[in-house]
Amino acid sequence: MAARSVATLLKRSVSAATSTQTTRCMSSSSTPKRKVAVLGAAGGIGQPLGLLMKLNPLVTDLSLYDIAGTPGVAADISHVDTGARVEGFAGEQDLGEALKGCDVVIIPAGVPRKPGMTRDDLFKINAGIVKGLCTAIAEHCPGALVNMISNPVNSTVPIAAEVFKQHGTYDPRKLFGVTTLDVVRARTFYSSLKGLSVREVNVPVVGGHAGITILPLFSQASPKVQLTDDEIEALTKRTQDGGTEVVQAKAGKGSATLSMAYAGALFAEACIKGLNGEENIQCTYVASNITDLPFFSSKVRLGKNGVEEVLGLGTLSDYEQNGLDALKEELRSSIQKGIDFVNPQHA
Repeated sequence: MAARSVATLLKRSVSAATSTQTTRCMSSSSTPKRKVAVLGAAGGIGQPLGLLMKLNPLVTDLSLYDIAGTPGVAADISHVDTGARVEGFAGEQDLGEALKGCDVVIIPAGVPRKPGMTRDDLFKINAGIVKGLCTAIAEHCPGALVNMISNPVNSTVPIAAEVFKQHGTYDPRKLFGVTTLDVVRARTFYSSLKGLSVREVNVPVVGGHAGITILPLFSQASPKVQLTDDEIEALTKRTQDGGTEVVQAKAGKGSATLSMAYAGALFAEACIKGLNGEENIQCTYVASNITDLPFFSSKVRLGKNGVEEVLGLGTLSDYEQNGLDALKEELRSSIQKGIDFVNPQHA
């Protein structure tokens, strides 16, 4: 297949998938210039994510940053024949320049869990990385929409919020935990089980972004089909364990990098569309008051200011209500862990 045909196919794929989750309210006659930064652009998620953002016609400037290796990634991606101008930045000394003028900042930076590393070890490393990056965002592009991919998202979003508060730049409408992969998985598994066209399927996913905190609402899936109790339980568990499924399939040599990059690109596109005046509905982990938790993933309406409205949960089945009750303490603990990392005196 010719390179141009591949690019067209990828563009259509991203656009089609996004449109199934988008409510179009308005659009402008001319597309504004939009600068997007990917922090962690040389990593397993960052490289395919950078490529997908280069393919997105809404992106006019693409800034790729990592501690090393980024000039080569940027040179490679810059040869793709689409309109976005690409720059690569490597090392902390270039971070400010990478962020200058950004409308959207996507953060997949961090390290995967390695043999012998505890979850607490992983948290401390990634939490430190996120804290440093968010400090730079507060200084160089405080008005940008921040899309957090770095795990554990349930904790890294509160970390970002606390950093921004310390710098006087916190706007809860502009900070997101990217949970789109949970929606992508739920849609895929649901459509596959029932023989539906995945492009016509939507499944809201609420809660958080790890294990039992991921709560797909199959009772609200569309199109509506009959599911047995066993099917609901199996679909829910598979959605919750999707990351583990990939790690096991890769025999411990990788994680969900490609599907995460795809999901990250979908959500970034939704954010840009919102900034451009094309309001749309997405599930994402944000500051919220729809439960007694300070952060929660649910449907939100994206627009020119980021989050225009956090939408309610709707009617839950008994199974989903039980899942919601079960996830709260784990999610609450993860949120507090992130807050305490930035403010240890409150721990």
